[in-house]
Amino acid sequence: MRVAQHINTHLRRFHLYSSTSFYSTTRTPNLQKSYTMQTEVLPVDPSHFTFKLPAGDFAEQNATSVITSTNDQQAIDKAVHWLSRGEAIGIPTETVYGLAANALDASAVAKIFAAKNRPQDNPLIVHVSSLSMLESILLDGKIPPVYLPVIKHCWPGPLTIILPKSSVIPSSVTCDHPTVAVRFPSHPVARALIEACGFPLAAPSANSSGKPSPTLASHVFDDLNKKIPLILDGGPCGVGVESTVLDGLRQPPAILRPGGATYETLQHLEGMEGLQVYRKHFVDQALEMAPTTPGMKYRHYSPEAMVVLVEEKEPSDISNGNKEISKERFETVWRHELEQLLKNGIGIQKVGILTIVPDGGNTAWRETTTVDAIEYVSLQMGRQGHPAEVARGMFKGLREMDTMAVDVIFVQGVSESNEGMAVMNRLRKAATKTLLI
Repeated sequence: MRVAQHINTHLRRFHLYSSTSFYSTTRTPNLQKSYTMQTEVLPVDPSHFTFKLPAGDFAEQNATSVITSTNDQQAIDKAVHWLSRGEAIGIPTETVYGLAANALDASAVAKIFAAKNRPQDNPLIVHVSSLSMLESILLDGKIPPVYLPVIKHCWPGPLTIILPKSSVIPSSVTCDHPTVAVRFPSHPVARALIEACGFPLAAPSANSSGKPSPTLASHVFDDLNKKIPLILDGGPCGVGVESTVLDGLRQPPAILRPGGATYETLQHLEGMEGLQVYRKHFVDQALEMAPTTPGMKYRHYSPEAMVVLVEEKEPSDISNGNKEISKERFETVWRHELEQLLKNGIGIQKVGILTIVPDGGNTAWRETTTVDAIEYVSLQMGRQGHPAEVARGMFKGLREMDTMAVDVIFVQGVSESNEGMAVMNRLRKAATKTLLI
């Protein structure tokens, strides 16, 4: 009965809103065939990874890794084994968990698309561990000067930049574009792994395409178990949303996707004068239909349940951000919307509420109540005025709501200052409906 109701509910939603145990590894040759593989999960401790800085400029960007634990070294060795054999594996990064494969191997890259069921016209981000590795994949081996201050200040870190690519990058990575999106992750496990491989890794988020991004290894296992041979479990992701994508080749430069590196930080760097944000300052339909970076064309980050986002109308001045919605106003709006859904015949038995708590409130706050045969589950994403905290809790909250099989999720919008811009970007893409108040 519950399954039938769930299916019927989703059919009605579409009509209304269309405006842990782990096992040892075995290998089979081609992910696109109808077979499964066992997925092994290996823990790695980021504190056992350190970096030795060389002399000279850009020392941090050319540091070499030192692994102080035998177990962690063995885990990295196993990961290198699979990646060198052309497989895709799950890895931790500071943003979200990535599904990584050899970025120079078209067959390996195809396994990313197959495991995620990812659209073939959605490009991938390439991850490097040094500036010399970066130069090896660029046209003429040269880093455009506009990016040098950005690299110096923001790498390693949650920032992706658009660069002219050389022919060593397969066209499937860039969807036939002459540019490639590249980033240098700051997560010590990801950095050390790429260095140990000796080749760059293509790595989108390690989730089934369209679902909320994974911030825990268990999220990757839930989505990709038996589709990949290995997941490195490095604990929770520190940033919690994907990287910012910056196109410094445009004039003026533009953020194509907001993320962990904030507009407030980037706009003050040399060469970033006049920095714009896509869909805030400008739109480009041609770019959206044939994007140079992921996160622009398709609906993303969506749980199984209907998602209703409640947010304040945006101000005309991006620097001011939008206001936080009070808890009381948010509750008034979502309760009214729930009444309308029930009147329209949507079968709702369980309601999820993702909210923020006042600064100083309980960040572990959770509440479950039942009223008139409807169960209400409330979770907090973070504290008001702490957008980085909300970013870490957003995807986790959406996934947790899915595990509780809620029928609809009402989400409280946040200010778009700092990491809040990335939070709202993801929530708008996840939302079935957005209520502007």
